[in-house]
Amino acid sequence: QVQLIQSGGGLVQAGDSLSLSCAASGRAPMLYYLGWFRQAPGKEREFLSGITWRGDIRYSADSVKGRFTVSRDDAKATVYLQMNIVTPEDTAVYYCAAVASTVDRIRPVQTLTTIQDYDYWGQGTQVTVSS
Repeated sequence: QVQLIQSGGGLVQAGDSLSLSCAASGRAPMLYYLGWFRQAPGKEREFLSGITWRGDIRYSADSVKGRFTVSRDDAKATVYLQMNIVTPEDTAVYYCAAVASTVDRIRPVQTLTTIQDYDYWGQGTQVTVSS
């Protein structure tokens, strides 16, 4: 089993930068890919960005390219989402999620953009951006 523990988030002002963390524990080497999602009130959960557990492939949604960056610290088994120039439209609950490294779950990263593609989820963290 894998646990994803998130940290970061909170209240920030428009134009600020913010970093979210997602630490994997348990059978973390059994992971293939980690992604970041967000869900605003009344909206569906939206894929943002992801990175392979090996750290060799990244993929981001067009909506956040150039503003959000995903990275990974191998020693800490932690994935980060760096959010720059945030706006009130970035207000949401942010989730990290992971895809297991089993044959039936591994696909091109560009296709891993729906909640059904992911096997493990963090607890979510609130990000609120004031104008």
